[in-house]
Amino acid sequence: MAVLPVVLFHAGFETFSGGFIGVDVFFVISGYLITSIIVAEKEAGTFSLVGFYERRARRILPALFLTMACCIPFAWLWLLPREMEAFSRSLVAVSLFVSNILFANEIGYFDTAAELKPLLHTWSLAVEEQYYVLFPLFMMFMWRFARHWLVVALAVVALGSLTAALWGAAKKPEAAFFLLSTRGWELAIGAFIALGRVDDRRADMSASMKQLGSVAGFGLILYSVFAYSKETPFPSVYALAPTVGAALIIVFASASTWVGRLLATRPFVGIGLISYSAYLAHQPLFAFARIKLSSEPGFLAMLALTFASFALAVISWRYVETPYRTNRKINARRVFGTAIVGSVLFFSVGIAGYQTKGFVSRFDLMTAITSNIALADGARRCFGIYDIQKSEKWLCHVGADGEQASFFVYGDSHAVALFNVFDEAARATGTAGAFTGTSGCAPFLGVHALREDQSRKNCHLLNERVFAYVRDHKIRDVYLIARWTYYTDGGYTGKNFSYLGASPDDLRDIDISRGAFLKGLKETVAAYLSIGTRVHIVSQVPQQRMDPEPIYRGALVQGKVDRGLLRDLSISLRVHKELQEFVESAFSQYPDVDRISFDELLCDDIACMVGDDHGSYYFDDDHLSIYGAELLRDRIEAVLSD
Repeated sequence: MAVLPVVLFHAGFETFSGGFIGVDVFFVISGYLITSIIVAEKEAGTFSLVGFYERRARRILPALFLTMACCIPFAWLWLLPREMEAFSRSLVAVSLFVSNILFANEIGYFDTAAELKPLLHTWSLAVEEQYYVLFPLFMMFMWRFARHWLVVALAVVALGSLTAALWGAAKKPEAAFFLLSTRGWELAIGAFIALGRVDDRRADMSASMKQLGSVAGFGLILYSVFAYSKETPFPSVYALAPTVGAALIIVFASASTWVGRLLATRPFVGIGLISYSAYLAHQPLFAFARIKLSSEPGFLAMLALTFASFALAVISWRYVETPYRTNRKINARRVFGTAIVGSVLFFSVGIAGYQTKGFVSRFDLMTAITSNIALADGARRCFGIYDIQKSEKWLCHVGADGEQASFFVYGDSHAVALFNVFDEAARATGTAGAFTGTSGCAPFLGVHALREDQSRKNCHLLNERVFAYVRDHKIRDVYLIARWTYYTDGGYTGKNFSYLGASPDDLRDIDISRGAFLKGLKETVAAYLSIGTRVHIVSQVPQQRMDPEPIYRGALVQGKVDRGLLRDLSISLRVHKELQEFVESAFSQYPDVDRISFDELLCDDIACMVGDDHGSYYFDDDHLSIYGAELLRDRIEAVLSD
């Protein structure tokens, strides 16, 4: 049952917007089963650590190795060098059971780029594997030296993990989603049920109690699947609904309850049998389909791929999982030998891919075309850092060494894309400046937040800190850079809407978002002009309809970069102007503000090009790459020389 919502969520079916909670349900079930096995064997005097690890290896590794092996040829054929390098890192991480740590440091689970990672889903297996290593050792120690304190010790660990999850969801949501330290409490819920001898006590429960408890549990899980979404902070208190729901089903569901009978039907039993293989199969299928098509497959295509996932799961379960798990002729030595050989093999392939930067020799064209799809990283030491609004290391100095800063560059992630060229242009003109910013924060005073997650980032406090610095250091010029339309109109399809106006009551109202934008713009311009600082607003660079990598992937596979293809897939000048109409009109109301536009450098009369035959101008669909930003250097030098 737990695998269904996960697969449907990854397929992009919006009805199942909270389907990711299937993993949480699985964690509870796993904690219950593993603890039950260990306790039963400890009481019988038959528990063996080697035997435990052998069973886990039989259960997990054959299908996992098959999935990894099947991914490699498709990755070789379809992934660009930078993508192949990332895939190679994931091969290494999966082999070492640390893919959750890798993905926690690479990308957020709900980011669009995550959908293109074939092995993203192995993060939950890594959590399980780390749990399998640590939990039996914990149980052995407590059983021998402090058995009466076992539940108390487990409660302390679970409480610590839950605390970490609550803190992480608020402060480090990307990392918190993936780590054992923030997921361990979910496994512990299952362990508590096993230690409570629920199986022995269920017979003493009344029929109405079992019925009510199991229905409540099933309802909590269904609620989570349909009510949660990518915007739900997770794991946090919200994770209690699916995990408590799973616990209630384990405790109360039986053959006499409605939920118990439903889960005992042949379809649910069948899905349960193949659930592990289905979980392994679905993400690579979906990811490679999106990569190959260079866009999101349609509803029917994703539905077909969903059925294909379960069809492949049946084959894997029948011919890989079951034989390896049940064949006693495959002894422990052979199991561990296969595990070591397989892990070393995939580790080696991953290292080779990483060392060769994604096997760049697969393509004959210049590697500069793909290596240039990179974002300036010089600002990372002072951009988007934790608690930037109060951190001591909140800004960088750019330009000529030893010179007093005369300008300040401030903005969201679009400012990062221009960090290198501002630094180079300042050095060339003998000037110096300061730089700071954080992702998703509009550089406006007077508005608490323009986007929902800004309130958690305390963007308003950072805006006030920048203003105070500019005022106290008598900075002559401030350059405000942002993806302006993200805060007023979203993208070309409007799907980026996630706004918060001046108060939490103003959620998701485009008129209020625009009103907050106008308010913030007015107060920001007035504040800076009042202290004698010149305000320069950098217009948003053209936003493309798609990332450059799929465009160049097709060209590389064909053996040439066709400028006509690049033009056809680039955003038209007309559409770009239409998206910018509101914000540009707002900016035009302030004649004392210098407006800097790069449209004439990035667009012709027809289109705003995504790149040329030497490389991509873009890192993704809206941030300039290092190569693209260099096109603006002369213009920025001229501005700084003024």
